Amino acid sequence: MTKILTGALFRDAVISGAAAITGNRQSVDALNVFPVPDGDTGTNMSLTVGNAARTLGRLPNDCTLAAAAAETASALLRGARGNSGVILSLFFRGLSKGVKSLETADGMQFAAALENGVQTAYKAVMKPTEGTILTVARMAAAAAAKTAQEQNDVTAVMETVCAAAKEALARTPEQLPVLKKAGVVDAGGQGFVYIMTGMLSVLKDGVMVTEADAPAEQPAESPAGAGEGPRCGYGVAYTIQKDKACERDPLSLRAVLEALGEEVSVADEGEVIPVSLQTDHPGKALEEGLRFGGLVHITVENLREQTGGEPQQLPRPTTTAKGEPIAPAAQEKRYGFVAVAAGEGLCGLFCDLGVDKVVQGGQTMNPSTDELLQAIEATPAETVFVLPNNKNIIMAAEQAAPLATRRVCVLPTRTLPQGIAALL
Repeated sequence: MTKILTGALFRDAVISGAAAITGNRQSVDALNVFPVPDGDTGTNMSLTVGNAARTLGRLPNDCTLAAAAAETASALLRGARGNSGVILSLFFRGLSKGVKSLETADGMQFAAALENGVQTAYKAVMKPTEGTILTVARMAAAAAAKTAQEQNDVTAVMETVCAAAKEALARTPEQLPVLKKAGVVDAGGQGFVYIMTGMLSVLKDGVMVTEADAPAEQPAESPAGAGEGPRCGYGVAYTIQKDKACERDPLSLRAVLEALGEEVSVADEGEVIPVSLQTDHPGKALEEGLRFGGLVHITVENLREQTGGEPQQLPRPTTTAKGEPIAPAAQEKRYGFVAVAAGEGLCGLFCDLGVDKVVQGGQTMNPSTDELLQAIEATPAETVFVLPNNKNIIMAAEQAAPLATRRVCVLPTRTLPQGIAALL
């Protein structure tokens, strides 16, 4: 039993969790019917957390918890594949921020970090779907917070995480009809359960799971987390007094504002439309509101001034996931293109249409954030447009964008024909 979480314990727990999902990746792949029935969720999660396991193996026994968590978050981000892998990396990124100044953590601090991880994952997904890995993680973290109030013990908190995650997983078919129709639980949620169970093995019994003995379990029939700094600079709120001559749909305003920032709220209340969001472009947010009528009750707050500076950022990687140096290409032209495609013929077609770098990948073979970042950095342009050409690759591309040394625009192409049309 472990009351205090050290850096070495966290390191070993993540490595054990990686072995647990790797040993069960095929069973998780078999559950994969949402959002795309391509049978690769287990593989993506395994490759994502496996990248962290390889990196963590080099950390010394006297490493701090903050250092181990930061290394985990960075490695997961670089190795993230598919939607499930990206969400998993976001969860650990938030957890890392929750323990960023701690050498060790007790049960309450660990529970708060878990909640921070859930909040970070939810904020990064524009339209979170309940009945997925997000739900499973959220319910697990909420239960952990309650346990921590009663038992300030890391092992007790982690036991609650695993138990609550399994209960939430069993309910996912009731939340997503596509799962119920297929007679399965959510694949990403099941992968999350395996990882947490592998981590618990270290904290409770001092035993690191290996791929060979990974338990093939079957699923059984809030205070805010440690403060994550704002990703946008300004909080904007105002109320629109609708122009009677305006025929615009308020839903279109929400769509525009979501492109300008995050935490967007737009409510159509008849003659008025209350609006709030976080953004780096408060002027543009106000201008969009003026298209619908006059503005009243306007407030603009500097969020970074309130939190004491810029939000914490993960350091830009200078090496690949394999430790090879990343050498950014000279920015010789204004625009460049990176596309994802599989097969010599399609790769040749995209090159003929002007693509600078083609990343091999597609359905069931999603490239990692690290692979996309390398292609972006190798493109000799000031601005690089990325064409994922698959719904399950878009999030990984979006995670690569802020790590690049040049401006990156991810065009959310979901199919190869969409990518070709965008280039034309």
